[in-house]
Amino acid sequence: MRHLPALLFLCLAPLSAQTVPEANYDESKVGSYTLPDPLTLASGKPVADAADWNRLRRPEILRLFEDQVFGRTVAPAGKPLFEVTEAAGKALDGKATRRQVTIWLTGRKPGPKLDLILYLPASAASPVPVFVGLGFRPNASVSSDPAVPLASDWTRDPNDKTSYVKAPSPESVRGSAAARWQLDKIIAAGFGLAHANYQDIEPDFAGALKDSVRQAYLRPGQTQPAANEWGAIGAWSWGLSRIVDYLATDKSVDSSKLALIGHSRLGKTALWAGAQDTRFAIVISNDSGEGGAALARRNYGETLFRINTAFPHWFCANYKAYNQAVDKLPVDAHMLIALIAPRPVYVASAEEDKWADPRGEFLSAVSAGRVYSLLGKKGLGTDQMPPIHQPIMNTIGYHIRAGKHDVTAYDWDQYIKFARMHFSR
Repeated sequence: MRHLPALLFLCLAPLSAQTVPEANYDESKVGSYTLPDPLTLASGKPVADAADWNRLRRPEILRLFEDQVFGRTVAPAGKPLFEVTEAAGKALDGKATRRQVTIWLTGRKPGPKLDLILYLPASAASPVPVFVGLGFRPNASVSSDPAVPLASDWTRDPNDKTSYVKAPSPESVRGSAAARWQLDKIIAAGFGLAHANYQDIEPDFAGALKDSVRQAYLRPGQTQPAANEWGAIGAWSWGLSRIVDYLATDKSVDSSKLALIGHSRLGKTALWAGAQDTRFAIVISNDSGEGGAALARRNYGETLFRINTAFPHWFCANYKAYNQAVDKLPVDAHMLIALIAPRPVYVASAEEDKWADPRGEFLSAVSAGRVYSLLGKKGLGTDQMPPIHQPIMNTIGYHIRAGKHDVTAYDWDQYIKFARMHFSR
């Protein structure tokens, strides 16, 4: 079966006689918009206190994101099966220990599975806090560690660029994402890192359902998820919760101190996973943009129409109804961030990453602050976007750094500081 790569899909997909407008990067052309109020119930009544939020409004907002944006995520059919393939390998010249675990996602062999790698400080005398994240490549990409197998991965077919195949990873994958994970910094700061390849859960192309964990949860006779059922982001988020299931069993891990981090589309995934699974004590969104931390109602950079056209498999089918009617969307990104309250959340942007709308990401964090205040926590405390490299660290954190769409050493310095600040309380 052939699958169009995202950019080719954007060019060739029928758009109901509509053309994709040029991306706007002019603040004067953003236009006016009104955000839905996170503190007003569907009935029109205001949310009076924390009890109203937890009992009434939060469930309303969560259900709206389930039905209209990401799709409803299924409950696991049973307990996942954990197979520890390496218990205590030495890594980073003895500074870290390495654990490798296969998680059989539906609790059965054979079946969908992901390979988890867990690095922990070798000097730790007690359970450690852990950063948890999905990456874009297999586990061998995190560092130059030669003991990590070069797992197979989904990639473009070299003989047919419009299709995808699963093939063994070349040696060049080893350490290729090391700059994005800063393992030495993480270990030196006393944290662990749990990493898995997102494509173990679902390959990232339209038409990949047969190779997704979602396939295992189709009802008899069902060939596609319903319009309000999970897309790929929902599947990746679900997989992150299965990683937590394992970490909760590992006595070397302080499972009450898990900091979830995601970049780009995996930043969207982190926000959605953190909204659903309160076992993530901190949630970090790095350059997540449209469908993540950026306000959908702002006509700047990537838009809802563009993301649904280029990546039709990420969200639920209902989300496409708002392609040309974003003002009708009953939620926006500030409400996604608010679902994480009162837990700490950090939103980060990059100055040159205009496609992700840094100002829209910041304003989303600002607007989520009303919910944090209601729950007795401090939001950003300002509606003025900070200068480059001037992070704000309250219960909501934010920074914008120089550079492009990426995760850098600077970003990690802030995330480690933010996690230390909150985990020490």
